[in-house]
Amino acid sequence: MSSIDDATADSSLTGRELLLDAAESLFYERGYQSVGMDEVRAASGLPLKRIYALFPGKEALAVAMLDGRDRRWHVSLAEHVDHYRSPSQRVLAIFDWLSDWLAGPGHRGCAWINAHGELGGTSEAIRGAAQRHKDRFRAYVTELATEAGAPRSIADAIFLLAEGCMVTAGISGSPEAAGQARRAAQLLLQHGATG
Repeated sequence: MSSIDDATADSSLTGRELLLDAAESLFYERGYQSVGMDEVRAASGLPLKRIYALFPGKEALAVAMLDGRDRRWHVSLAEHVDHYRSPSQRVLAIFDWLSDWLAGPGHRGCAWINAHGELGGTSEAIRGAAQRHKDRFRAYVTELATEAGAPRSIADAIFLLAEGCMVTAGISGSPEAAGQARRAAQLLLQHGATG
């Protein structure tokens, strides 16, 4: 699995793509408030006039970056899960994917949790981007857990296990929480099947 955190820069990328890649790399590595638009300009190679023609400000750029990252994150997750046929294995595959993602080079926690923690209290747009990502992930987990025969309460618990392992790994720097969450999810699925 290739890391979604790697910014790709080649001659086929548009100015918008170059800008979003540069912003994602800088914002994810250093945070949103500490990165100035001059740094984004230097990293993207685009003049400020072009940047502001694409996005009216740093907040709009951050939201577009988070939304693009969300699409790639979910595609990568679904591609991994789709390798499995058994409904319960499809649920557990979420945690296997998370373990690989959390162990990836340069991993600094969940980009949406980070953005919300830094700016969610002052930016409705950032809060909205984080909420969209989490709602989409919750719906995906719920769909898979329901297909595995789990009631909504267990689907909710599995979602919280996934979220908790991301937060824990972001703070500890270790992907071990994904394995622990996987084992707990497996117990929940077994309980749901027999309960």
